[in-house]
Amino acid sequence: MTTTRRDFIESVAATSLALGVRFSGTARASDRSPRMTITCVIRYQIDPYQRDAFRQYAENWGRIIPRCGGHLIGYFLPHEGTNDVGWGLIAFESLAAYEAYKARLRADADARANFAAAQTKRFIVREERNFVEVVDATFGKPSTLQSAG
Repeated sequence: MTTTRRDFIESVAATSLALGVRFSGTARASDRSPRMTITCVIRYQIDPYQRDAFRQYAENWGRIIPRCGGHLIGYFLPHEGTNDVGWGLIAFESLAAYEAYKARLRADADARANFAAAQTKRFIVREERNFVEVVDATFGKPSTLQSAG
């Protein structure tokens, strides 16, 4: 079974909720969680024979992204279905915060080394970025299916 973009985005919302990510409009005033208004969804087409290289690349971002100002929701490897698509999700307070984050990445030695390793090893075939925002009335809706006991 192939995971569709819609399936993936739905799983992102559930994962974000489980990790405690708060989006604009959903945090209470007493809640001290960061208020994220946009999420950068990065879709990677990867060389399926270099899955471990992509895993290492993603793990490296686990240290770099938070240090440079991004709220790392996570990186995801292909599991079932399509074997050459991975995902990265990073939340920001605004597009201005994203732009400041990009400038910090360009100045970060570890970030530059991670980008260079990806280019040298050529395990990323294609990359696309989309910016999404949550529809508050739909975010984190748990299943209402009653078990048949």
